[in-house]
Amino acid sequence: MSFLELKDLKIHFPTDDGLVKSVDGLSFSLEKGKTLGIVGESGSGKSVTSLGILGLHKGGRARISGEIRLDGEELVSAGADHVRGLRGKKMAMIFQDPLSAMHPYYTVGDQIIEAYRIHHKVSKSVARKHAIDMLGRVGIPEPGRRVDDYPHHFSGGMRQRAMIAMALSCDPELLIADEPTTALDVTVQAQILDLMRDLQREFDSALIIITHDLGVVAELSDDILVMYGGRCIEYGTADDIFYRPEHPYTWGLLGSMPRLDRAPTERLMPIKGSPPSLINVPSGCAFHPRCPYAGRTEGRSSTETPALAETEGGHLVRCHMGRGERRNLWDNEIKPMLETQ
Repeated sequence: MSFLELKDLKIHFPTDDGLVKSVDGLSFSLEKGKTLGIVGESGSGKSVTSLGILGLHKGGRARISGEIRLDGEELVSAGADHVRGLRGKKMAMIFQDPLSAMHPYYTVGDQIIEAYRIHHKVSKSVARKHAIDMLGRVGIPEPGRRVDDYPHHFSGGMRQRAMIAMALSCDPELLIADEPTTALDVTVQAQILDLMRDLQREFDSALIIITHDLGVVAELSDDILVMYGGRCIEYGTADDIFYRPEHPYTWGLLGSMPRLDRAPTERLMPIKGSPPSLINVPSGCAFHPRCPYAGRTEGRSSTETPALAETEGGHLVRCHMGRGERRNLWDNEIKPMLETQ
């Protein structure tokens, strides 16, 4: 059994304008020591999925169904207090904006100390020593002094390091990183990614990285899940997604990614149109209004929802076009075009 397993997870929010289907039938699994990258545009359901795993929608208006199993324990039907007890020790999250995720009125050290003492019956002095040790392990200089600083005293990169230290303070077995390098310059991004890779190896934790940046998941992920309109539309190994992608949306993501390994000869190719409203998701294939190949499916794209089908070796694709046609398009049109960018 996988350490984390989602089966047909649905997270819907009733609003005055209609039902927002943020996550609409998502399934995947993750082993300890492995990294899953979840990618997609804003509004595809990535962050809602992560908050659902952590149980942070419980007690709100969200309608949640399906299964979330963590180390064999079902969490959707579990009580809010029980799931709260698992956060920190069993699972933890690195939030997108550490300045808003950390409390401005308490020092960074106090917040790490509190998180540690919730799960460990130790004195404040022991917890403080642990906080200093964690700040040092994530690369913050002079941790014995910085432990008493407030979040606004830290730079963006140092705040993100402090957030990682807090998330890892109780050695969680599952770590979720939501856009962990957003708003950081590329040098600091590289340092943060290297740090996360090293710490994952040290703690042997399962890691989920949620991002819109394919460069980030290429650096860290074993497997990649591509989301669109609240659903998985392609899933495979990192090699599958980068070298043998089969969904037109994935092709669009790759075409809109800048390349640093060759001199650019043309402009980037953005995906035309905008992501769908999760209140009024298009019928059939949610991507069909933006898909340049929708006309090849004899009208099925706009009327029939494609199944998530396996092509080979665990590579899953949700598309009406046949595999042979997709492979032919990739090999003869899309791949040569991307190689000239």
